[in-house]
Amino acid sequence: MTLNEQYLVDVIGFNPVERSMLASIFALAARRDPAFVQYDPATTVSGAADIYLVDGENAEAMNEFRTLSKRANLPAVMVGAGVDSMGFTLLPRPLQWARLLQSLEETVAIAANDDEGTLPLGRSLAASSAGKGVAPPPLDEAAARKRALGDTVLVVDDNASVRMFMKAKLAPFNFEVDFAETGEEAVGLTGSREYACVFLDVVLPGIDGYQVCKLIKGNKQAIKKTAVVMLTSRSSPFDKLRGSLAGCDEYLTKPLDEDRLLEVIAKFLPSSRKRTRSK
Repeated sequence: MTLNEQYLVDVIGFNPVERSMLASIFALAARRDPAFVQYDPATTVSGAADIYLVDGENAEAMNEFRTLSKRANLPAVMVGAGVDSMGFTLLPRPLQWARLLQSLEETVAIAANDDEGTLPLGRSLAASSAGKGVAPPPLDEAAARKRALGDTVLVVDDNASVRMFMKAKLAPFNFEVDFAETGEEAVGLTGSREYACVFLDVVLPGIDGYQVCKLIKGNKQAIKKTAVVMLTSRSSPFDKLRGSLAGCDEYLTKPLDEDRLLEVIAKFLPSSRKRTRSK
C-alpha cells in the first residue's frame, strides 16, 4: 500500500472500557502504513467507513451491522466467542492490539482485491497496486513523515533485551527512537533534543532513574512537552511513590503488559496531551 494509505474503521458496540482501549489503538494505528483511523460521523468529511469492527456478542450492534450490510458488501472484523461471524474474521476477547491490526490489514487487502470493489475507488486502486511491483516511497519521504508527526521517543535501559523489545513495539508506529544505556547519557540527550516521551529504567549505571527523572522534569519546557514513564521490576508502593515524587507521569512494571504499554504510548502522543490540557 502507499505511504499515505488510510482507512476509516467504524466501531459498533463494545463496552466503555473496550472503547477506551480501542481509542488508544486507533490513536497509534493512524500512524501506521497502512493507517487505520476510527470513523466518527460527526467529524469525518470523507464519506462512509471503509471497514467495520463489530461486537459480535452485542445483539444491538449485530442488528445495526446487518442493516448496513444489506445496502453493500461491507468488509468487517467480528469480536466475540460462539457468535455468528457472518463469514468474517472472528477475534476472541480480550482484544489484543497486534492481532486486531493484523486482522484489519488482512480484511482490507481481501476487500481491495475483490472484483466488486467494496472500498472507495481511490483506496481500492492504491491498495491493489501495492502487490503489483509498485516501488516503495523513497526513504527521504518516510523520514519526512516521521518529522511531520513530531514524535521522538527516548528509551533508557542498560538491558539490551529491553531496548530491543521497546524498539520492536515502537517501530510499527513510525516513531523516531533514540536509546541510552546510562542515566548520564539520558540527561545529555534530553538536554539537547526534545522528546515526546522518555521510557526510563530505574536501576541504571551511574545516576539512577529517579535522579534522571528529576533532572528532566527540572526543565520547565520538559514539564509540558516530555512525559516520563518509569520501566522497572520494582513494584512496591514505596517505589511507585518515589517515582511520583521524582515527577514521573506513569510507572510500569516489568515484565511489560503490551496492552498497557500501548495505552501509555497513545496517552502521551503530543496530540493526546494537547486534548488533555484543553479540557
